[in-house]
Amino acid sequence: MFNRFADRADAGRQLADALRDYAGSAGSAGNGSLVVLALPRGGVPVAYPVARALRAPLDVLVVRKLGVPFDPELAMGAIASGGAIHLQRGVIESMGVTDAQLAAVIARETIELNRRDALYRGTWPAVPVDACTAIVVDDGIATGASMRVALQTLRARRPARVIAAVPVAPAGAARRFDDLVDAFVAVEHPPTFFGISQFYADFTQTTDEEVRVLLDAARAEAAP
Repeated sequence: MFNRFADRADAGRQLADALRDYAGSAGSAGNGSLVVLALPRGGVPVAYPVARALRAPLDVLVVRKLGVPFDPELAMGAIASGGAIHLQRGVIESMGVTDAQLAAVIARETIELNRRDALYRGTWPAVPVDACTAIVVDDGIATGASMRVALQTLRARRPARVIAAVPVAPAGAARRFDDLVDAFVAVEHPPTFFGISQFYADFTQTTDEEVRVLLDAARAEAAP
């Protein structure tokens, strides 16, 4: 099925419906409550309606894909704030990426990761997740590298439960995260999967400004 979602906001509303059973644990952050964490940039407009529907605080887990040097859309791994890294060794070897090329990509993407972390959060502290149910949201899963490194980073912060949630993921994708999540939720598990964009009528790249607007709106709504 193609164009299952009108755009990321529509995908978020449909994902929120699939996550409605978790709404009972929502509340202020900490003490066993619910927190929604988005992978920017594309995960933020999906996560915003999820957080609103579940009445949960929204924060970001900043992750950067490590693209193959001569094919940047192909992920050979990912990095996240705090130094977490996940490498897809099979991709690196099959594409002939050298150690020097890999190091250069990691250095470049680390600079961008730090820039985005400062831009999106500013002076706002990270939402606490210890003893919480944390729902990690992206606009879809292809290789799973970004989601995996995000989950590795999150686990170090000691949440009580971790749920990975996306509008679309390839059939069988949930098995890739068995060691990192307590549950995996996807609206669609298509047997034929070429890329996330094929399931969106509008998959326009999300901008930094859109991310900041949505995060500011979520923080204002969560304010007492």
